[in-house]
Amino acid sequence: MIHFRVTKRSKQSRARLGILSTPHGDIETPAVVGVATQAAIKALPMDDVVATGTQLLICNTFHLHLKPGEAVVKKHGGLHRFMHWKRPLMTDSGGFQVFSLGFGRDLNMGKILKGTSREKVRAHDQPQSLTITDRGVRFRSPVDGRSLFLGPKESIAIQQKLGADVMFAFDECPPPVAGTAYLRQSLDRTHRWAEQSLAARTSRQALYGIVQGGKYLKLREESARIITALPFDGFGIGGELGGDKTTMARMLGWMGDLLPPEKPRHLLGTGHPEDILGIVRAGMDTFDSITPTHYGRHGVAFTSAGRLDMKKSIFLKDTRPLDPKCGCKVCRDHSRAYITHLFRAKEISAMSLVSFHNLSFYNDYLAHLRQDIRKGVL
Repeated sequence: MIHFRVTKRSKQSRARLGILSTPHGDIETPAVVGVATQAAIKALPMDDVVATGTQLLICNTFHLHLKPGEAVVKKHGGLHRFMHWKRPLMTDSGGFQVFSLGFGRDLNMGKILKGTSREKVRAHDQPQSLTITDRGVRFRSPVDGRSLFLGPKESIAIQQKLGADVMFAFDECPPPVAGTAYLRQSLDRTHRWAEQSLAARTSRQALYGIVQGGKYLKLREESARIITALPFDGFGIGGELGGDKTTMARMLGWMGDLLPPEKPRHLLGTGHPEDILGIVRAGMDTFDSITPTHYGRHGVAFTSAGRLDMKKSIFLKDTRPLDPKCGCKVCRDHSRAYITHLFRAKEISAMSLVSFHNLSFYNDYLAHLRQDIRKGVL
């Protein structure tokens, strides 16, 4: 199981410091969680991930079920031994794939809507490539096309075999263009699945419940009330939180007030560099984001001066490190010119170098924010 202790609360905001203790070590919060979808951080070996200061990873239940399968992982001693990661681990529930392989694929959109759009998903609508029922979701495997079913019982069974320190209850991440009627039925399903996820757990792994409700505060309040009344070890916040960053920050602040202060809070799948301060100020303890490594593989470096596109030829004559204020090994050892050369030469190591720097940048930023909370200035 886990134990969470708040060590300091800010008087300037909802921000807080904490220690999240797990069977595989303690996590200083607030903290970023690296996304190891298929039991790996893309382009980085685990020793390098440790060197970035990353304290905690989250793996993807749905994709690990597809390959190599939870039975294979369990045979090798669980995820920690299988992937050679000695620090804490989370596994998601597969609920995000209900969206990403369903309405997300149909409508070609992410869970956060860019700009405005009319409601496109109404009550009783179904995605083209999967079927959502009150018992669970019938998928078509993106690997081999076979039919597979995932519900709360199945999700928890898989996660228990994977053996992470923290599991998440099975839920539905609704599309950002869902109407209130669809959100209503989706929310009811998520609440039923939360109870069923708790009932299915037989291990001592921690289990977080997930609050949904889209961009509607009243639905979020209802979901928080129902989910926090259940005996979860912590709480996740999923789905869309508004169409712009100001709305998201305000919604997160409201969510922070609705969740029990003594239990850890995790923000699912959100975290561009410009979002992090608002996430911390809202009182979130952990958040996961593919942003540092996804952008790194595509040549975008995050620095104290902003984003750099390392594929641009203008950097070929630049002898400076990616970020002169960064102390990571990439910034110590390599110039912008060299990294740009690697990208333009299509060398795989380019993706590794910028991904390493970006993860280091995120962890350094969180360390500074923790220090600001400690000093009472955040």
